[in-house]
Amino acid sequence: MPIRTRLAITFIAIFAVLMIAAAQAIFFFSSDFREDEFYSRLINKANTTATLLLEVDEVSIDLLRIIAAKDAGTLPYENISIYNYKNDILYTTDTANTMHISPELIDQVRLEKELRFTEDSIEVVGIMFTSQYDRFVVFASAMDRFGLSKLQNLRTVLLVVFGVSMFMVILAGSLFSNRVLKPITNVIKEVESIDYGNMNKRLGEGNGKDEIALLTQTFNKMLDRLETSVKMQRHFVSNASHELRTPLTAISGQLEVLLMKERTTDEYKKSMASILDDINSLNRTSNRLLLLAQASAENAAASFTEVRVDDMLWQAEGELRRRKPEYKIEIEFAEIVEDEKALIVTGNDQLIKTTILNLMENACKFSDDNRVEVKIATMPKHITLSFKDTGKGISKDDIPHIFEPFFRSSAAISISGHGIGLSLVDRVAKLHKGTISVNSHLGQGSVFTLTLPTVY
Repeated sequence: MPIRTRLAITFIAIFAVLMIAAAQAIFFFSSDFREDEFYSRLINKANTTATLLLEVDEVSIDLLRIIAAKDAGTLPYENISIYNYKNDILYTTDTANTMHISPELIDQVRLEKELRFTEDSIEVVGIMFTSQYDRFVVFASAMDRFGLSKLQNLRTVLLVVFGVSMFMVILAGSLFSNRVLKPITNVIKEVESIDYGNMNKRLGEGNGKDEIALLTQTFNKMLDRLETSVKMQRHFVSNASHELRTPLTAISGQLEVLLMKERTTDEYKKSMASILDDINSLNRTSNRLLLLAQASAENAAASFTEVRVDDMLWQAEGELRRRKPEYKIEIEFAEIVEDEKALIVTGNDQLIKTTILNLMENACKFSDDNRVEVKIATMPKHITLSFKDTGKGISKDDIPHIFEPFFRSSAAISISGHGIGLSLVDRVAKLHKGTISVNSHLGQGSVFTLTLPTVY
């Protein structure tokens, strides 16, 4: 069932329940008030009649009947009966015995002082009347034709009002549900209009304050992330295919040249060494692309463990020295670390080691003397690693782009590379809720600073 229909039905059902409860309450209290008022009139009639008969000497039974017959205030089907202590009738106008008074009823009145009951549409009240000389039981009965007529009219009015109100509520509920859900319907239409070709389109945020606005804002943030991901994917696929094709083309070309004619052993060895370099370059590029994809995965943080940064630093140094013996790596602690817990971060050890290795390798590669100065500094809740080189530096125009995948600065054109390392460093830093920053000036070298939050 659509939400619009459920909302309308719920709205109508709640209103119907409230209306029924209100109508029942109105009818109940009106009926109770009518009954109390009518019985009060009957009691007054009974007391007045008993007083005239029993306490006024000038009033006889015959005279009392004449007075009752001439009374303009006589109620419909009004009858009054008075009984003495022997349950004998002293006075009655109920010649047809419509009240059906029995000795048991008379005795019950003597016990309870007052008794009320109804026979057909006739309401009867029995009371004790105490005179100067004795105690009497008086019964009075009548039909509240006017009061019952008003109740019947009230019932009719309530039913008509309920029916008209329900018709209006059904109409209002339908309009209300359509109006309430119209913004959501508009959001659905706008979302359906966005596809792969127009991901730059955004949803209207309305007044920017209500829940619908919050929903559209959330959608827009999600679309921002999707658009960024799609752009990165397009850029990544385009550049990755190019970077992978280059070494493959070089390998293919060298093999074709080798096969064109017979070569000497030295020529074969030289060509094989060149091909091996291209394969190693291709392998490193593939590994970095895989690590870049791993760092970009949404669940990459699920495998995080506690990692000692200094251990990763020494491992990266050893690996780089084995690969490039000519590189000079100087590692220095800014201060003596008294608590080893200050060196522990939560993260992926392989990604952290690769990040440190990339920063070391870049610094050595761009330094004129292949030297990098690495400095470790600990502080409350953070640890920083700075990598200083003595290269040509980076221009101000290139600095905002150096962390983009496959970007090569103008100073790095003459140096081999693929533009993946720094983008991987940036992704890993963000994944570990850290930062990577650079301070560089042309002709003065660069300092890259990696900051990571510590566990303790």
